[in-house]
Amino acid sequence: MAAPSRPFITCHVLETVSGRPAPDMRVTLSLLSPKRSNLSTPPVFTATTNSDGRVTAWQSTQEGGTVTTSELDHLVNTLKSDLKSDEQMNWSLVFATEEFYGKGKTFWPEVELKFCTSKDEKHYHVPLLLGPWSYTTYRGS
Repeated sequence: MAAPSRPFITCHVLETVSGRPAPDMRVTLSLLSPKRSNLSTPPVFTATTNSDGRVTAWQSTQEGGTVTTSELDHLVNTLKSDLKSDEQMNWSLVFATEEFYGKGKTFWPEVELKFCTSKDEKHYHVPLLLGPWSYTTYRGS
């Protein structure tokens, strides 16, 4: 049996105080640009980190239906075919850190990471190393 394909964008949250993955954290992925004229609202996808702190699939409710990771990949492929060579896609990942730590137990009620993707790449992985008072990120593999 073939392994399921991974979505165009994945992420991983590691809690740096405990040195362990951050499970059950709500994450929101939004397309910031380019804007799509055929969509009444910008695409928004949500997920919750698994026991390993990873998001490996996205879901959203867009215009009356559940949109899955395959729909995200379809959107990305459509955008890639429409982009000029010097254009890129701009995305936002928002991590619900206060929900994870508890009210008043973190300096960051949420962490938003904005990043750009190229039409030439097949996958982007965005790790977040998170503590109650600091965070860092990088382009993963």
